[in-house]
Parts: sequence; C-alpha cells; structure tokens
Amino acid sequence: MGGCMWIAAVWFKMAKEKDRTRQRSETDMKLDKRRPTHAVEREFGGTLGASCIPVFLPLTVLYLLCVCRSPGASLLQWPPPLPPTAQLWHPLAPTLLLGWLALQTFLYLLPVGKVAEGMVLRDGSRLKYPINGFHSFCATAVLMALALWMGMPLGYLFELLLPLAVCTVGVSFLLSLYLYIRSFWAPNHALSLGGNTGNPLYDFFMGRELNPRIGSFDLKYFCELRPGLMGWVVINLAMLMNEVELRESPSLAMLLVNGFQMLYVVDALWNEEAVLTTMDIVHDGFGFMLAFGDLAWVPFTYSLQANFLVVHPQSLSAAGAAAIIALNGVGYYIFRRSNSQKNQFRRDPTHPSVAGLETIATATGKRLLVSGWWGLVRHPNYLGDLLMATAWSLPCGVTHLVPYFYVIYFTVLLIHREARDERQCRAKYGLAWDTYCRRVPYRIIPYVY
Repeated sequence: MGGCMWIAAVWFKMAKEKDRTRQRSETDMKLDKRRPTHAVEREFGGTLGASCIPVFLPLTVLYLLCVCRSPGASLLQWPPPLPPTAQLWHPLAPTLLLGWLALQTFLYLLPVGKVAEGMVLRDGSRLKYPINGFHSFCATAVLMALALWMGMPLGYLFELLLPLAVCTVGVSFLLSLYLYIRSFWAPNHALSLGGNTGNPLYDFFMGRELNPRIGSFDLKYFCELRPGLMGWVVINLAMLMNEVELRESPSLAMLLVNGFQMLYVVDALWNEEAVLTTMDIVHDGFGFMLAFGDLAWVPFTYSLQANFLVVHPQSLSAAGAAAIIALNGVGYYIFRRSNSQKNQFRRDPTHPSVAGLETIATATGKRLLVSGWWGLVRHPNYLGDLLMATAWSLPCGVTHLVPYFYVIYFTVLLIHREARDERQCRAKYGLAWDTYCRRVPYRIIPYVY
C-alpha cells in the first residue's frame, strides 16, 4: 500500500537526477544522534518531488472523483469539471470520518486474535503486533448490516464523497505533521534509513520514524490495512446501494466490482501477518507518502470503478461476466500462492512446503528463492495483482478511460516499486543478487518484462 506516490515521481525523475547526501563524519554523528549513519539515496524526484507530490496527488483525487460523475467521464476534457466550493464541504463529513477512525481504533485495541512479532530491528528487538484485522472487518460488517437493517441511507455517501475526500486529505496532512514533529524525540535506532536527509520537505514526505507508536498502538501498522482498506469496501457498498435506489436493483457489473474488490480486502486482512515483512513496514518511514496513500488515495481512487458505474451503468453478458471472473480467479491464484510461498520461506525456510525449493546463498546469511513461483519471475505477486486490476475494470466497458486509471496507475506503481526493490536487493545481496537475476531474467511478466 505505501507505494502510491508514483504519479508525480515519474515526471520529476526526468527533471532531476538522484542526489545523495554526503556521509557525515564520525564527529558529526556523535553530535547528532538522531540521524542514521549512512548515505541516503533520495527517491521520488528528491526535494522537488517531495514538494510537489503532496499538492499534486490530493488534487488528482478530487479531479478523478469529479470526472467519474461528469456526463462525459473523460480524463482529457478541458476545462476539467470543477465543482462549486459548496460541494467540497459538508458538516457531516468530518463527523463521519472521525467516527470511522474512532471505530477502527477501538476494534484495533480489542484483545482478540493472536499477537505476532515483526522483523528484527536495527537494535536487535522485535515489535509486537495484534493480528485482528479480519476480526475488525467482521465486526464492521455486522455493524454495517445492522445500520442498513435500521434504514441507514448508505447510498447517500455518494453525495458526500467529495467532502469526505477533502476531510481525509486534511487528516493526512495533520497526521504527517504530527509524525514529523514527534520524530525528533525518537532514538536513532527508531528512525527510517531513507527519511533522514536533513531536508525538512523530503523527510516530511518520506517519514523520519520507522515505527511511530503511542504506547503499544502502532500508527503505521494501523493505517496500513484498517481505515483506508475497509473504507474502500464501505464506499463500494455505498455505490451499490445508490445504484439500487436509482434503478431498483444492482447491475451485474456493480456486483462483480464489489465482489472482486471485497475478496481482495478480505484476503489482505485474513493474511494480515504477511504485511509485517513488506517494504512499507520494514523499510519505509511513516510520513506523508504512506499516511496519504493509506487514508486517502486507497479508498477514494481504488473505488473509481464502482463510482463510475453509478452514473454510467454498463450491461454485461453472462459470457463476458464468466470470462472476467476467470481472469480475476487466475490473478488471485497467482497472487495468493506466490505471496504465501514467499512469506512462509521468510518466516520458516525449513517448513515442508518450501524446504525443497532451490535457493542461492548470500553473504548476509539469507537465501534467495530461485524455484517455485519465484523462479518464474522476480515478482509473481505483481503479475497476479495486474491481472486482478484488469478484471476489476473490465465490467465498466471499454468506452471510457477513467475506470482503467487504476490499471494504468498500478502498472507504473509496480514497475517503480520493483525498481526500488531491485536497488535495495542489489545493495544488500551483491553478487548473489546478480546471480539470481541471471537465473530469473524476467521481472513481472514472463518473456515480456
């Protein structure tokens, strides 16, 4: 989830070459215990990107929401469909948003489910995390069912999407500012290696502190899978209910979009423990990049297909629906099987399901998989992701580009994310990574890329 900031990054990388901060002397390091002792490679266009992306991406979210409900639904129309100022604010929006965050916080803190340990930190310790996201989803689903049974007009969220997006963007900025300020009281070992360049704009964007916590409440881990991901499902359901109000029954296209994306969210929450080994949790600091991505970008742009179908209904044949279901099934199978194999190998390489896989030894003592799913391409989970993304957009037809924004965005995101991972692995594993790349030459799509 945390890689959502690719859009402006591609533009700014061409305008400005990557710059490196100079490694500080040992004396300077003793004077500043807050800064990790290594040179930092700046990503996302460096300072220029970190200055422009926090402006560009919130405007992109609002623009996409306006395009979805415009008659032409064209991404290229000019001038763009600008809403009146009155449509950007509603007093109910902040109440709903804060209530939603409070509910998910309460469910996070409930003593249900198991507790898992994260990866080893630089000081040798491991943080503990509650694995109760699926329990929270089930509790939320029950509450939503009760609210609908009591006559709550969930479809009205369609009218509140713009004010809710504005409020969520505001909360993202406030949270990011809080995270940046509090990071100056964090010990050196608790800081992110990539978000401490000394440049306030860049560090605000990337995040200085790796795992900011209030007591045992982990802010990054909470935002990663809870309010935004489950909020995506609620928004989709609200679009379905709005379609029922308009046309008396949901369309097959709307049902497929809701079903596919709910499966994706449920899978993420059921396998919540796997997020503890991802780049977002292990490497990236918690700053604007992840805060905005988790809270605002995911629920309001990932739900574009359902939002589009409310204003632009599509008919879908049984054969077409069956083909789309099959495509999503293939993508989900590749995504789930490859992720499960990787996570099992990381946690217990002696487990019977992975013990027989071929590996390459590295100087760090870890081993790289070169068989199974990870011998097919370097990122088979990304391949499954792209197939599912395509299946989510196809129910919206092929006459408009806006439902395919997610596919386009996700393709560039995964290519950019793969490049970041490539640099980190080459720096970490050296010659062993070069050997792995020769053994597994394709990055995401076999025989293509």
